[in-house]
Amino acid sequence: MAAPQPIPILELGEGFYDAVAPAEFPTRTPRFLNRRWAERIGLGELNDPAWARHFFRFEPLPDNLPQPLALRYHGHQFRVYNPDIGDGRGFLFAQVRDGAGRLLDLGTKGSGQTPYSRSGDGRLTLKGGVREVLATEMLEALGVNTSKSFALFESGEELWRGDEPSPTRSSVLTRLSHGHIRIGNFQRFAFFNDADAIARLARYCLQHLLDEPLGDDAENAARLLDRACGATATLAASYIAAGFVHGVLNSDNINITGESFDYGPWRFAPEWDEEFTAAYFDQSGLYAFGRQPEAIHWDVAQLAGCLAMIGDAPALSDLLASWPARFEMALVDAMIRRLGVAPSFDEDRALVSAALKTLRSRSVGIDRFFFDWRGGRMPTAEVYTASDFDELRARLDGRQQPLSHSYWNDETPCSMLIDEVEAIWSAIADHDDWQPFESKIEAIRRLADAMTSDAVG
Repeated sequence: MAAPQPIPILELGEGFYDAVAPAEFPTRTPRFLNRRWAERIGLGELNDPAWARHFFRFEPLPDNLPQPLALRYHGHQFRVYNPDIGDGRGFLFAQVRDGAGRLLDLGTKGSGQTPYSRSGDGRLTLKGGVREVLATEMLEALGVNTSKSFALFESGEELWRGDEPSPTRSSVLTRLSHGHIRIGNFQRFAFFNDADAIARLARYCLQHLLDEPLGDDAENAARLLDRACGATATLAASYIAAGFVHGVLNSDNINITGESFDYGPWRFAPEWDEEFTAAYFDQSGLYAFGRQPEAIHWDVAQLAGCLAMIGDAPALSDLLASWPARFEMALVDAMIRRLGVAPSFDEDRALVSAALKTLRSRSVGIDRFFFDWRGGRMPTAEVYTASDFDELRARLDGRQQPLSHSYWNDETPCSMLIDEVEAIWSAIADHDDWQPFESKIEAIRRLADAMTSDAVG
């Protein structure tokens, strides 16, 4: 029998996390089990009792972490530095690998109090869990690099919240993520002027998450920032192409790997409105739809400042300055992928410019636009006869790609606008009717199949 493999996160040592115990809950009712991703990480044989043991009671997986770990971090929240945060209602439960050998973390939300809960109860509302499942499934379908909702259990407690009718139902969510390291993890050690810890964390990220060779501290700092710049620029571009607004792009919500996670007040924008916000408390529009690239770039600048403690500041500054150009290139790529036409180096920028021009006219919603023009189709609906669409038509001429999936023959595109989300939740809250939720998951996965089967390149 092969010896158990070491758990990479334990290489960091106790200064990076605290061992914690999961809460005990009154009842367990599985509401969402991501069996597709379970297969991909070697857990496809789990039966229902095993799902509950590991992802509700959080009994350790074999040869894995013996006890959950709450990670320590700080962060800027709406540009105000907060040293009093950390994993306050979640923890790292296990580390696993997918079929390609990529290290993945199984982390939680709503699993109980930790040393960083402050005055919170460490719980997650059932509505919050349902919303996160819907967000991650939709974003995955649209090609956004996102955490995956792995398991959602209703936990049988009544919770009191100030921003929704209370008492409300409770849940425990398990996420599958490419890494559990945020910009805020680095900020915490910069706050304490601990360059050695920053160097250790950089090595961990490069070696275990990014599969990069290690050098001296300065080389590692530059290599990590380079990868983070590229990944986060791509993330920001994918948000825009998806018409998605995360809502809370604080530095503790930006993953080093550029994977989107932690969905609170998210929304999909119905139209191309760059001032559209997701959070009622974002009164200044700091994280509005069109300002998300600026917000993410600002967060990455905080990472650069931390890495300057171990690296060459001018070199890091140059890398940070490359971020806007990387975003622009990534946005072109993301828009071309969603349009479903073959890339053309000489023509893509002009095509994307024409598409953005028509989207900004708000003649049609974002999902409808990409659905109707997918593969270079030339829709004949009256709304598209306006002169606003002439340039787009001309730029798409000759770039048509055949579409094979029946989804593209539907009358309406699959979408995830706020009215749909609220209707799904109302059915659950008022009648304990999970059919609309389950039907939406099926519809999203059909969209994902269509996007995959008719992807170009």
